[in-house]
Amino acid sequence: MTPEELVACIDFRYISDVITPQEALEIFQEGFDKRKEREAIVCAQGVPAYTTSVGWLGYSDDDIKALCREAKDMGWSSFKIKVGKDIDEDEKRLRMIRQEIGADCKMMLDANQVWDVDEAIKNMKRFAQFDPWWIEEPTSPDDILGHAKIAQAIHPIQVATGEHCQNRVVFKQLFQAKAISFCQIDCCRLGGVNEILAVLLMAKKFNIPVCPHAGGVGLCEYVQHLAIFDYVALTGSFENRLLEYVDHLHEHFEHPVVIKKGHYMPPKAPGFSITMKSKSLDDYEYPMGEKWVEKKVLLGTK
Repeated sequence: MTPEELVACIDFRYISDVITPQEALEIFQEGFDKRKEREAIVCAQGVPAYTTSVGWLGYSDDDIKALCREAKDMGWSSFKIKVGKDIDEDEKRLRMIRQEIGADCKMMLDANQVWDVDEAIKNMKRFAQFDPWWIEEPTSPDDILGHAKIAQAIHPIQVATGEHCQNRVVFKQLFQAKAISFCQIDCCRLGGVNEILAVLLMAKKFNIPVCPHAGGVGLCEYVQHLAIFDYVALTGSFENRLLEYVDHLHEHFEHPVVIKKGHYMPPKAPGFSITMKSKSLDDYEYPMGEKWVEKKVLLGTK
């Protein structure tokens, strides 16, 4: 699409005080002649990513150690760890994981909205000893000023948020308030690609890296396209930009993501990559899919 066509896709209501159609056009025009060059780069090396698969809450210590070692052997150098269940247990797990991955790897933390603002500040100061790169969703995703307070208090640890931000206006205010250092768009939370384009443009203007959220079923398949678009058509930079990856449930898709040495390799098939296999849809259709029926039999409810 031409820069003019892309700008025509975007609703600038409520965000024109931050970015105008003319500014957006100039941004798209700036990178238009570099698209082929950038496309060749991304096809050759892929999009840098991080894994969330090593540090889910509830994993045993042995499981976490084994997963960290396995991930490092596969080429991963950035790891995200869940926190927020128990502060003492969190500290123990973070110490163990940092020892496993070493000082050179990036460690990101994700609290999934469980803390109040002051609690988040207190806990992150305690976790600073483990050199976390960011804390994700430290408090309610709707609390713009709370995020800003946390960001100011815990610097140089940075704040990442966005997977539960539902529109371009919330993102606009997060940018304006200097509340986040990483923008985590979610392909199924925002109102489609058009809305996402508006957020990508604002992130570009505020110089905030976009690191899409991809923890759910099909999200990895979806957001690889958005990360590639951000690089090819907007920023031309991978600096401080990482795309989330989880290693489960890709077998249900016709065109699952391809990962090589911690990078997403660009999809070759047309479309959005999220067509699910017909057998998976039949098996898991609620309530009469085969998998649901099997579960009812096992539970003795049928």
